[in-house]
Amino acid sequence: MTFRRLGITKEERTAQLIGRALSDFTLDLEAVGYYLSKQPYTVFSRGLTVLESAEYNKENVEQLRLGYYNDRLF
Repeated sequence: MTFRRLGITKEERTAQLIGRALSDFTLDLEAVGYYLSKQPYTVFSRGLTVLESAEYNKENVEQLRLGYYNDRLF
């Protein structure tokens, strides 16, 4: 028997932290991109992976909402 851990996961906490940081409209996103490009390639690559995953999940939720995956013949 498995039990679900109460509270939020480390991944959810990180997503909320990134969301709060990016919701600051005084933040210069181009400067953030510049400094992110100065990080090791692994950090940059992982950032791109997170963004691609978010884009895929956003599109998937929208398609499910619109019923694109409903392949009923009748």
